[in-house]
Amino acid sequence: MTTDTPKSSPKAQIDALLLKLPGVSARKINGLDAYFVSDRMFACISGGSVGIRLAAAVATELHFSRDHISPFQPGGIAGTREWIQIDRADAADYAKDLELFQASLEFVKNSRSR
Repeated sequence: MTTDTPKSSPKAQIDALLLKLPGVSARKINGLDAYFVSDRMFACISGGSVGIRLAAAVATELHFSRDHISPFQPGGIAGTREWIQIDRADAADYAKDLELFQASLEFVKNSRSR
């Protein structure tokens, strides 16, 4: 006999992962739970997926090299080339993507304002 344990929500896991990074804050924007550095969004949660912003070339390479990454489509709307979507069946597995979250944070922090 097995006992099902409730999986934690993506928000709880992402909060635990990202809010401990220096300079990261969280707030709601357009109904999304979003994460900011230097007052600029670098990650957000849409449904059960997490979107992050990276250089377009890096995002494209990740999209084609990792099966749990696809173009970011919040609410089914196509995003930009700089945004990818990470999908993990178990929210705890987002911890495996810490290096991507850190790369996104650094990319956004060091990007010039548009």
